[in-house]
Amino acid sequence: MLLPAAGAPARRRGRALQEALREAVRSGRLAAGTRLPSSRALAADLGVSRGLVTEAYEQLTAEGYLRSDRGSGTWVGGTVRTGRAAAAAGPGGPPVPAPGVFADFRPGTPDLSLFPRTAWAAAQRAVLAGLPHGALGYPDPRGLPVLRAALAALLARRRGVVADPDRLVVCSGVAQATTLLGTVLRTRGHRAVGVEDPGSPEHDRLFAATGLDVVPLPLDGEGLRPGPLARADVRAVVVTPAHQFPSGIAWSAERRGMLLDWARTVDGHVLEDDYDGDFRYDRAPVGALQGLDPERVVYAGSVSKSLAPGLRLGWMVLPGALLDEVVERKRTMDLGHPSLDQAALAHLVTSGGYDRQLRRCQRAYRERRDALLAALERHFPGTSVTGIAAGLHVIARLPARYGPPDRFVARAAEAGVVLRPLEEYGTARPVDGAVRLVIGYAHLAPAVIAEGVRRAAEALGGR
Repeated sequence: MLLPAAGAPARRRGRALQEALREAVRSGRLAAGTRLPSSRALAADLGVSRGLVTEAYEQLTAEGYLRSDRGSGTWVGGTVRTGRAAAAAGPGGPPVPAPGVFADFRPGTPDLSLFPRTAWAAAQRAVLAGLPHGALGYPDPRGLPVLRAALAALLARRRGVVADPDRLVVCSGVAQATTLLGTVLRTRGHRAVGVEDPGSPEHDRLFAATGLDVVPLPLDGEGLRPGPLARADVRAVVVTPAHQFPSGIAWSAERRGMLLDWARTVDGHVLEDDYDGDFRYDRAPVGALQGLDPERVVYAGSVSKSLAPGLRLGWMVLPGALLDEVVERKRTMDLGHPSLDQAALAHLVTSGGYDRQLRRCQRAYRERRDALLAALERHFPGTSVTGIAAGLHVIARLPARYGPPDRFVARAAEAGVVLRPLEEYGTARPVDGAVRLVIGYAHLAPAVIAEGVRRAAEALGGR
């Protein structure tokens, strides 16, 4: 395997190694099922750093060329086949998510194989070695000071959040942040909260669990429509302005200002769910709404898309008027978040590992989005994709000949491809009969995305 000379930049050598491995798999020189050398052994053979080999293995695992079984090494996967062998063998792929399902294009799901196990383990070892004994007691319900300081700096730098560490509360993801806020609002006399329509069903369920009614508020191409918001009997709303879920729009500056004016007029608050604000592929991400009025906007985010939802690590940045009540509710709810996990995340953030992880995810997810758009263009000509180039899903509007939506989704499911119509996420129903799909792609390898779209097209008679 030929690589650039030892004096070449590490990034260039890393790309060359990745491409060499891809080509070896494509050509069949590395056959499906072949076990690769350990990262340490291959690094020694090639005269490169172990980290460079580890990154190459992780990237190709994310792309579907390799598979990694924890404790058993790295193997060549069966997803990519070329030439006559491919035609004979049919499509390959990772283990199916359910019996009979080849590809489930569920939105909002990250690729868990991208979790930085090595960096996280190093962070855990570092904090265990240096954590004072006193830090293992019941934590501050707001979170460890070192993590709140690290997150405040990160959010200010990456998302434009006005983040005072004393106003930041570490919680179990945006779900707990929503529940905490809903409980406090209910105690303050609120009876309902506004939600985007279409929007995330999770917002409805979480607020309902706190005893609040939910009022659907319709959107257009710029954000919440002013009229219905003004007429709604609510003083709190939850929004996703940086990349609205599921429509994919970024709220216009005018609608952002309108929403904040409304909140001041009714003496209300806005919950900003910044669920995937770090992932923008065509330009720098739009800054958080919270930066425009920190006293009216509660900002919530998590590592669920960037690291893993199973960590249950998130945060909320609160207006001063809500802080004490939310902190007290957090204390009585769970006595604080686990200290060791908080310390590990703080180490990952301050060491630069979290930024590296974001860049890695962004590269992988951009490639998968490109693969999805190319497959739709090839197999469903005339399809339009709306929304900004961001996040982990797209909205695809297929030509009318593929409708109605229920038939389309059912036929695709018969071919092992699970798709979700836009109507599942709101109250409005399209009058033109067109098929509008919410298609998630981040958790699927490019080869699986391409084959899944092909299978759906074949089932629907597409070309």
